[in-house]
Amino acid sequence: MSTTREVCLLIGPEDQVLWGDSFDDPVALPDSRPRWEAIWSLRDTLVEITHSHPEGPLGFSQEDETTMAALQAALGRPLRFSVVAPDGMVVRMGGEDVLVRDEPSWAAPLRIASGLLYGRPRAAPTLLQEDGLLVDSVHRKP
Repeated sequence: MSTTREVCLLIGPEDQVLWGDSFDDPVALPDSRPRWEAIWSLRDTLVEITHSHPEGPLGFSQEDETTMAALQAALGRPLRFSVVAPDGMVVRMGGEDVLVRDEPSWAAPLRIASGLLYGRPRAAPTLLQEDGLLVDSVHRKP
C-alpha cells in the first residue's frame, strides 16, 4: 500500500486555497463531480489549478493536457496550471512550462497531504522573474 496520493487544489487570488480533494492513488486523480462543480462555482475567482504527482514526473501527463484544454474551453479564459512533484514544481503559463524556484505558500501543505517531500537536488538555476514567480527556466511546448 502506497503512502502517497494525488491531491488537487483550486487556487484563488493571492494564493488563497479555495477548495481541495485527493484520491488514495499516487498516480491517478480520477474525475469527480464535486471537483467539477467546485471549479464551475469558483470560476470567477479561480486563478490556478494545481495537483501533485507524488511519484513524478515533474511535468504534465497526457491526461493533464486534455483536462487543461477542456477546462480552458469550458471557462472561456486561460488559467494557470501547476504540478508539484518530488523534484520541484512546474507551472504552465501562456503555453510555456516553467520550473518554479520559490514555491507558493500552499505548496508545502500540498506536499504533506500528498505524502511527498522534496526529491533530488537540481543544478543551480538560471533565475527569471515571470508572473510574480521566481522561476528556473522556460521550456516551450512543442
